[in-house]
Amino acid sequence: MSIKIGDKIRFLSSTGGGTVKSFRGKDQVIVTDEDGFEMPVSIKECIVVEERAAHVRAAQPASTVQTPATPQQKPVEHQPQVTITETAEGERLNLFIAYLPVDESKILESTNYEAYFVNDSNYFIFFNYMNRDNGSWVSRFNGLIEPNTKMFLEEFDREVLNQLERICVQFIAFKKNKPYALKNSYSIELHVDTVKFYKQHCFIENDYFDDDALLLPLVKQDIPERELLVSATELQESMQQKVRIDRSAPQQIHKKKTSINDIIEVDLHIAQILDTTAGMNSTDMLNYQLKVFRDTLQEHANEKGRKIVFIHGKGEGVLRRAIENELKTRYKDYIFQDASFQQYGFGATMITIR
Repeated sequence: MSIKIGDKIRFLSSTGGGTVKSFRGKDQVIVTDEDGFEMPVSIKECIVVEERAAHVRAAQPASTVQTPATPQQKPVEHQPQVTITETAEGERLNLFIAYLPVDESKILESTNYEAYFVNDSNYFIFFNYMNRDNGSWVSRFNGLIEPNTKMFLEEFDREVLNQLERICVQFIAFKKNKPYALKNSYSIELHVDTVKFYKQHCFIENDYFDDDALLLPLVKQDIPERELLVSATELQESMQQKVRIDRSAPQQIHKKKTSINDIIEVDLHIAQILDTTAGMNSTDMLNYQLKVFRDTLQEHANEKGRKIVFIHGKGEGVLRRAIENELKTRYKDYIFQDASFQQYGFGATMITIR
C-alpha cells in the first residue's frame, strides 16, 4: 500500500508512529508524532495503519501506469477509497516540471538533482516525459498522476544535464467517475537552460516544496507554454531590411546615460564570468571572482552614491566571507548590506560607493 500525506503509520523496526506530514525526496517521509515532534523516517520502515485523504499529496515513485486487474484476479474487498478534494482554482490546469538539488550547498561544485512532475489541478494527468536525442525522442518516465500531487520522476547527475537541453511532455487531462470540462491534450516542448543548474539564485522559493526549486511551467491557467520561434524567412527579411537603410545619411549619436540611482548588478558565479575553468582549482577561481569584484568597484569609484549588487550565492559562504573581508580592509568607507532577500534570497550583497 502506498503512503500518502495524512496517513497514520507505525514503525516496523521500533516502537512508535505518527501522521505523515510531507515527503523528503523519494525515500523518506516526515512523520509528526502525538507530541507534535517531526522526524524523518525511511518509507521502508513505515506501515500504514489508517489511511486518510489529503488535498495535496506527494505521489509515490512509479515507472509506468499500473495496468487494470485481469478478469481472473479477485478484486480487493473493502479497499479504502481515496477522496479527491477539489478547489475552485484547480479547475484550470497548472502543470510544472521541477528540479531540486540533492545537496543545495554543492551547486557550484557537484551535486545530483531530482526531477518531479507537479500537478496543481483537479484533474488526473496521464503523461510521458521525454528528452531529445540525435533527432529522436527518448521516454524518461511515463505515468498517471492524481489531482493536486507531485510525483518523483528521477535522480540524475551532471553528466545527464546535456541530455535535458530539449525536453518534451505529452499529456491528457481527465476526471474519474464524474462530469468535467474538456481540456486539450498537449505536447509541450521546452529548451532547458542547463547553465541555471549551476546558479544558486535560479532555485527559488515555491509553493510546492520545502526547498528551493527550479520550476519549468508546462501549462499555467490552462495556457500551454510555447517557445518563441522565429522562422528563417522572417529573420532573413529583417536582415535585408536593415541593409536597405541609407547608410550615407547622417545619423545622430545617442549615448546611453545611466542615472546614479540605477543599481548595477554583477553576477560573480564562476560560470557567468568565465567561459571555462579548465586547469583552475578552487583558489584560482576565488581569486578571479575577487578580481572582478575589485575591478568593478574601481570602475565606479568616482560615482558617489552608486549602488552595486554583487551576486555571490549562498554555497558554503567562502566567496561571501572573502568579499566582506575586502570591504572591511580595503574599502572601509563603503557601506554594505545584504541585498533584497525577495529578489536574491540570501546570496547577494549590496554596496554603496562613498
